[in-house]
Amino acid sequence: MQALFIGQTYIDVTFLTDHFPTGDEKTVAQDYAISFGGNAVSAAFCCAKLGVAPDLLTSQADDWLSRMFLDMAAKYGISVHGRKVRESSLSFVMPNNGKRAILRCRDDDYLHPLPPLDLSRCRALHLDGHQADAAMYYAKQCRERSILTSLDGGGVRVNTLELLEHIDVAICSERFCEQLNLSAGELCELLKAKGCKVGGVTLGERGLVWYEGNEAIRTMPSLAVPKADVIDTNGAGDIFHGAYMYSWLADPDRSWSEHFHFARAASAHSVRFLGIEASLPTVSDVLAAGQMFKEAA
Repeated sequence: MQALFIGQTYIDVTFLTDHFPTGDEKTVAQDYAISFGGNAVSAAFCCAKLGVAPDLLTSQADDWLSRMFLDMAAKYGISVHGRKVRESSLSFVMPNNGKRAILRCRDDDYLHPLPPLDLSRCRALHLDGHQADAAMYYAKQCRERSILTSLDGGGVRVNTLELLEHIDVAICSERFCEQLNLSAGELCELLKAKGCKVGGVTLGERGLVWYEGNEAIRTMPSLAVPKADVIDTNGAGDIFHGAYMYSWLADPDRSWSEHFHFARAASAHSVRFLGIEASLPTVSDVLAAGQMFKEAA
């Protein structure tokens, strides 16, 4: 095990349509994609596609959707540690003009305690806050062993503020700021106070606000992907997390600025494709996107 990612698995059904039917209406989508989904799950697949396949602790039901997911994970060399639920979770995603509407059907009623995993060779842990008990347990275990801990702060969950005390790298969303009624800069200060060595807030097309250590908060602009090329932004943040985790695992001596520049290019690549699996970049895709797109003004 080089790295452990912990999250909630979804099967994503992503479709393009100009009109969503209501009542007794019917309509035909222009295109669709079916893929794995979930924040840390998508990040794990991104990391694997780039070249480092992590282990994944995630929800797992005894149904055909779960078997389909296991086939997907095997294709990418990801070892899945399943935590039993009754039903697989689904997301229905409708991209539209750079935004995306999402309807989720989620079963996060775990039927068994978290499984014990061997961390003796683990170098990094990435969490999205799902499975709150497992996230806290393994964050503490990894901190005690000086294993890098990373959090995708997509939203404030039941124990997120306590969990932050055991996190080295916390990259949060605007929604996270809104839930705490804080600006991006104020949230960075909160992350510093919690002991996060690297922290930041992703702002979509407005880039990344972040800090490292005791340095001043800085801004990294996004890459300017032409609007005509943007098809599906869903999962772009997950790919950002998976890409910086890969970058660190591949070369931990590089600076966090370099890791985030790599992740930024991975996200820019991803938004031009429909569905998360089609969005996953190779290293050459990331390098090409970094050359192709200039920084946004």
